[in-house]
Amino acid sequence: MDTKNLRKTPEGYFTSRWGLPEYTDWIDESMSWKQTCSIGDWSFLWERRFKGPDALKLLSDTSVSSFEKFDILQSKHVVHTNKAGKVIAEGILSRLSEDEFMLFGRGTFWVEYNRRRGNYDVTSQVDDWFNFQVAGPTALALLEKVAKTSLRDIKFMHSGEIEIAGCKMLALRQGMSGEIGFELQGPIAQATQVYDAIVAAGQEFGLRKIGGRAIFINHLEACFPTIVTDYMPAIFDDDMSDYRDEFRKAMPGFANTFNIAGSFQSDDVRDWYRSPVELGWGRTVKFDHDFIGRAALEEEVANPRRVIRTLVWNGEDVADVHASLFQKDQEPYQYMEMPRDQRGFMYADRVLIGDKDVGVTTSRGYSYYFREMLSLCTIDVAHAEIGTDVVVVWGEPGHRQKMIRAKVAAAPYKKDNRRADLSKA
Repeated sequence: MDTKNLRKTPEGYFTSRWGLPEYTDWIDESMSWKQTCSIGDWSFLWERRFKGPDALKLLSDTSVSSFEKFDILQSKHVVHTNKAGKVIAEGILSRLSEDEFMLFGRGTFWVEYNRRRGNYDVTSQVDDWFNFQVAGPTALALLEKVAKTSLRDIKFMHSGEIEIAGCKMLALRQGMSGEIGFELQGPIAQATQVYDAIVAAGQEFGLRKIGGRAIFINHLEACFPTIVTDYMPAIFDDDMSDYRDEFRKAMPGFANTFNIAGSFQSDDVRDWYRSPVELGWGRTVKFDHDFIGRAALEEEVANPRRVIRTLVWNGEDVADVHASLFQKDQEPYQYMEMPRDQRGFMYADRVLIGDKDVGVTTSRGYSYYFREMLSLCTIDVAHAEIGTDVVVVWGEPGHRQKMIRAKVAAAPYKKDNRRADLSKA
């Protein structure tokens, strides 16, 4: 595939699926899940129910994750790869009963594609649930008040059955913000009454609605790589043409754009692919079963070439990029959207030590909490040590570019509080 066709600006903005770009303002919203609590609406996610004697085998064949231990009402992060071990999609899989599972995310299309082409005794059905993520230090108290029950016995990555505003639902303890959090999942027909009840009760607990401008800052701070933002789905190879055509026809417009930007360039679209190891999901890969991409990942897990880290960008260099907009004697540097780009690109920039490329950085965004410009970076193992000095090349090829100093830091950058003991919360 010609990568030049991907280097174009998609029409429209990427924020519409989450409602408004801002509800209060992006600074206030981005502080909420650290100080009080937030609610984000991810109801646009795709859900598909798989049921039957071979459902677990189908999911195992198409996922790097292990299902040796998988309790009813437990959930797992599942990653789907191609034969080369590169990520096609990822999502959350919940076990509803002995032979019934609900899969969330773009991986639903890939698993269904393999179901129809394999010999599996499995039925599948598209479902439509609301999915509200409530997270932060006061989230537990808020949800216990509105659900009128304790949620403190729900283990991490397990669900409890609760009722809010007359609607029965699952409360999955997860927390994509890196804080104590729950995903509330129930029938879409009751979404409005549930959402309104939470928002009304939430005023006492400092609840903030999260708009499109702030929604991905928590993914950056907590290191949750995201499709199209941090990696291109590995669907552009010739042997994936049938699936790719089917997938793109099934996707709504906002999810059907695959665009690249930034200083990184290549003639091979596979250079925008990433493996689970490169995205920090190496511990998810289990070789207790056969799956698509196993051979490639066995080799990579044993000898990883790149790992994921956070980069902390030099503030003076970032300020110089913004100051260039007021310089009239030369072309300004490429505009740096705050807090992050909203247009749905995979914004990938070169990372250098001296004249050598050592990594590619994505998800560039400003964290008001840390008062720093951060990004995620897949970087050579040899240069991944915390504290290593690197340079990010900012600006499209063929235009004025700024060499921005940066420092390698841990990923996640913010302390992970998701597994905190709820009995002490």
